[in-house]
Amino acid sequence: MNDMGFLDAPRKQQSSGQVHSIFDRNNPTISNMRRIAIVGTFPPRKCGIATFTSDLDEQLRRHHPSISTEIYSLAAEPGLRGDHHVIASSDRESFLCAARSINESGVDAVWLQHEYGIFGGADGELVCDFVDRLAPPLILTCHTVLAQPSPRQLAILRHLVARSSQVMVMSHHSLQLLKGLYGAPEHILNLIEHGAPDRPFGGAEDAKRKLGLGGRKVLMTFGLLGPGKGLETAIKAMPAIVARNPHVLYRIVGATHPDLVAREGEAYRERLMDLVVDLQLERHVAWDNRFLETHELLDQLEACDIYLTPYASMQQSTSGTLSYAVAMGKAVVSTPYLHARELLADGVGRIVPAGSSGAIATEVNALLADPGALLALQRRAYARGRTTVWPHFADSAASLIASAAARTREEPCYTAVPSLNGVAMMSDSTGMLQHSVGIVPDRNHGYCLDDNARALMLMNVAEGIDPRDRQRWSTVYASFIQHAWNSDHKIFRNFMRFDRSWCEDAGSEDSNGRALWALGHTIKHSPNLDVREWALELYERVLPPLGQLTSPRALAFVMLGICGRLKALPGHEPSLRILTQGGELLASLLKRSRRPNWVWFEAMLAYDNPRLPQALAEAGDVLGRSDWTEEALETLRWIASKQTSAAGHFRPIGSDTFGMEGETLPFDQQPLEAQAAIDACASAWAMTGDETFRHHAKTAFAWFFGHNDRGAVLADWHSGRCRDGVTPRGANRNTGAESILAFQLASAGMRASFGLDFDGGKDTRRERAREILA
Repeated sequence: MNDMGFLDAPRKQQSSGQVHSIFDRNNPTISNMRRIAIVGTFPPRKCGIATFTSDLDEQLRRHHPSISTEIYSLAAEPGLRGDHHVIASSDRESFLCAARSINESGVDAVWLQHEYGIFGGADGELVCDFVDRLAPPLILTCHTVLAQPSPRQLAILRHLVARSSQVMVMSHHSLQLLKGLYGAPEHILNLIEHGAPDRPFGGAEDAKRKLGLGGRKVLMTFGLLGPGKGLETAIKAMPAIVARNPHVLYRIVGATHPDLVAREGEAYRERLMDLVVDLQLERHVAWDNRFLETHELLDQLEACDIYLTPYASMQQSTSGTLSYAVAMGKAVVSTPYLHARELLADGVGRIVPAGSSGAIATEVNALLADPGALLALQRRAYARGRTTVWPHFADSAASLIASAAARTREEPCYTAVPSLNGVAMMSDSTGMLQHSVGIVPDRNHGYCLDDNARALMLMNVAEGIDPRDRQRWSTVYASFIQHAWNSDHKIFRNFMRFDRSWCEDAGSEDSNGRALWALGHTIKHSPNLDVREWALELYERVLPPLGQLTSPRALAFVMLGICGRLKALPGHEPSLRILTQGGELLASLLKRSRRPNWVWFEAMLAYDNPRLPQALAEAGDVLGRSDWTEEALETLRWIASKQTSAAGHFRPIGSDTFGMEGETLPFDQQPLEAQAAIDACASAWAMTGDETFRHHAKTAFAWFFGHNDRGAVLADWHSGRCRDGVTPRGANRNTGAESILAFQLASAGMRASFGLDFDGGKDTRRERAREILA
């Protein structure tokens, strides 16, 4: 492969600015100002995630005012509540509207709080439809990471992880589960412990006096009540504690969980209260059946000597109540659930077996009997809590946002000529290989007609290449196209194995249409007469059968090839007839499918979308059908608007959209779409001089250089390679033939049509563009 004469083809210098390689990972351009959308439950809803979401919002605003937040809160009904957007958690359309609103808002990132029970659908599966439609980088907080999920729970969290740019967990155990079971790559995982308030140590006695609890030893549990909290176990420990500490008081603070109230009212609390009566503990157990605001909750927690978390479930990976208690310097006696095992390690708290009232009584009595040991435990807890207080949490959260929203951008140059090294490294004497692993060609997938047709088109217009090398490699790619023709079936084959055996007798309609397009392009653009004559002979042989193709994109490719041939050699009757039939068919498809808000040829969008209006416009121009041209230009403006983000950068129709009627999804984004937008806008600008088309072409070209939803630089001038697209996590690291050729042809198109104009010259290229564009 390395003997190609154009490996070191000369390139024009860029007009200004330093050129960075796509392999330079130290070129971040990060704005100081950030806007994020936070999605989760939110007060007045009463649940731990609502409290966390509220805390996250408040602490970011307080400690990092350069980060502004927009809240999308999950509730029963949609709407706008105060300054919050409300998503109806069981309404799919409400999620879709919220995703659309977020995309249009231009926020830098979306921070999603995930718990299976807060999203609608089975196991909260509506969250998958929601994240699929989000264009900004996604930060995911996993509040529950199950070690033994159901198949659907596993699939949902794996889907969320695959869509996330950054993932936050609050325990080491959850982090390891996400790596091992859920397939999360280590580089996106971030351990940030649950935040907690920052208060001075040692205020318990003053707090007790304010609450009328002076002279008593106070135990406490707080949070939403439910069977998983294990309160029966703690209550049953109280007789043994009271026997040795007659002035002890156990305070159970918090409302019953609203989901439990909805199912059975206050039956659970009443059973606990009956247990207190049965054990004659009325003077030693106090209830505060309220969901407290944070400041009052902290005042009550301040009055506590020992905090109890007798939870029954050992899988709880996060407990905000435990984080609060430790940060405020409370001695903790807890069962060994996941969060407690991590936060209370190294003597920060006392761990007792689950369900053991006797063990709780033993630990509490030992601490109350030894004030020195109690104080030492409280001090260790307070010291441990300094690592989780809100300022530290907010700093970590801000860093996470910066990582997710980071942008690496370069300013594209419209006159620079990329090296053809990337094309060389993907080519051999058979043709251009399809795929790569990173930058290494992947022989397992062999060759295809599509890519060799594009490669021939590139050789027609490539600059800075020795004529002998151009002829050599034009004939290699042309030979592949010629060999692909199956004369028995009157159709091209598409896929070839590395051993040069064909995988099929007939290729797809799209690959056949693109082959004819390449022939027409060669007839018009190849600088070599012998290659042009070859292309003309094969064109006239394959045109009759390929002129019968009917799929819209294949038809558009055929029409573009015909336009190239007719502009070079006018008056070919079969070409004129097929072009007319194709224009009539596209015009009829547009008329049949268009709706007030859907100006398109089909009920759905797919790949290479701008080729459809480009083909209709070119046909209208060649055949003098101004009605077709006007309709095509209107449609091109519509698809351009669909492919422009709220921030103004190019957002190609994502491959996830394919097959979805009436919708557009943002990922995965592919270079082919950017190239198609550039070419179609170049055609439209040559016909009209409308500056909006030139601007959109410039925007689409900038997409290659990091002006996209992930700030991912895909193209590299020095090698001529291009990454395979933009995924939710950034650039696809592979550099296949389609992507390389899309960048190379897009660059050639920009130079041919717009190069001087964008670099400050006068409007000198339009007439030439009209001459050369097919």
